Amino acid sequence: MTATLELDDIQGTVLRRRPMPYFGSYLLYRIDDADAARLVLARLLPHVTSAADWQAPADDAWINVVFSCEGLRRLGVAEEVLAGFPVEFRQGMAARSEYLGDVGDSAPEHWDLPHAGNGFHIGLLVMAGSRQGSEEKIGLGSQVLASVSGVCRVARLDVGVPETLREHFGFADGISRPFIEGEGGEPMPGQGEPVKAGEFVLGYEDELGRIAHGPGPEAFWRNGTYLAIRKICQRVHDFRQFLKDRSASRDEEELLAAKMMGRWRSGCPLALSPLRDDPGLAADPLRNNDFVYADDDPDGTRTPVGSHIRRVNPRDALRDSVVDAKLHRILRRGSAYGPALAPDATQDDGQARGIVIAIINANPGRQFEFVQSQWVNDGDFLSQSSRSDPIIGRRDKADDFVYPARPVRRRVTGLRDFTATRGGEHVFLPSLTGLRWLIEHTAGTA
Repeated sequence: MTATLELDDIQGTVLRRRPMPYFGSYLLYRIDDADAARLVLARLLPHVTSAADWQAPADDAWINVVFSCEGLRRLGVAEEVLAGFPVEFRQGMAARSEYLGDVGDSAPEHWDLPHAGNGFHIGLLVMAGSRQGSEEKIGLGSQVLASVSGVCRVARLDVGVPETLREHFGFADGISRPFIEGEGGEPMPGQGEPVKAGEFVLGYEDELGRIAHGPGPEAFWRNGTYLAIRKICQRVHDFRQFLKDRSASRDEEELLAAKMMGRWRSGCPLALSPLRDDPGLAADPLRNNDFVYADDDPDGTRTPVGSHIRRVNPRDALRDSVVDAKLHRILRRGSAYGPALAPDATQDDGQARGIVIAIINANPGRQFEFVQSQWVNDGDFLSQSSRSDPIIGRRDKADDFVYPARPVRRRVTGLRDFTATRGGEHVFLPSLTGLRWLIEHTAGTA
């Protein structure tokens, strides 16, 4: 039976696309006083945007609220309830860094974004279609917080998607996403069969035929979900220099970049245009995601088997595998931070830049953490040995990328760590009913 989602109770960022372009901020807070935190939540609640209100909020701005496990503890959620949360959420992302590949330069000691262990208890996700709208919403939140003591801001990270709709490496972003059963409308070409709502929202049937549950009273967890928030530094100068060093022309640079990603920088998929970019195809939502692999490109002649997009969403490529790709789908929201590097520059200008990713999943271990550890940072499932994702993978086991070419396959060596983790946390995003439950039924002592 098709799920009927309670859109007016689900926080909007779960199901709704952000405006393009947009401006936003991640605002992180520490709870020093539980009563103050509940008062802040009560004052913020009327401004939290639901999925039903997402298309046309009254003030052209959106706000959503998340909590780390330590934040819920400080609010007064009972330990027996906290014990029922997934282990990934309870431990926090810093404690799971080795499994996730956050080692070396990506290890937690190099992070500059607070996590649950050093002050990230409550997070506000603010976004708007204009800078003015974003700042007005941030100002509202600041005004609410300034009216009480006991909740202190520990970080503000400004993000957004520019007019170009490109991330810092130059690729169009946010093209592909699963279609969720019950979200409304019809799937776009290439989205495939609807994915069960319980893969992304608690309280609904998942792909295993079970109801995705949370701990404690149903009013607390139903219509909530988990976000894996990741701050990723992008070494744009290194990426550009790598392409130049291994190419004889600008056209070869662009082809190598496309082979590594699986799409041309415009967003045009190699699966549909393997020899040259097609900006018109890239701009057409009825065509730019309409492809599969198993029958059309099983060996990766068009889209390399080890490319980024084929790793994070294998589509039907695992059709004959013991792995069911539908059990590992994620909803990804990416936002750039920092200024763009000057065009064609291949030297570090000393400015921090990268992407903040919010990954929505109802089962952090089976979804985000599986994709990150098994598909991004390993290659066994693709018969790629220990090779990792050529764009975002770690290079501790292998530093080469191989793809079919004529007359013989091409092996590109010397891949670098083009990205580094600079922060991360598993957080819980309650429903609007869940937020009310936290206000009315907790009694913390923080």
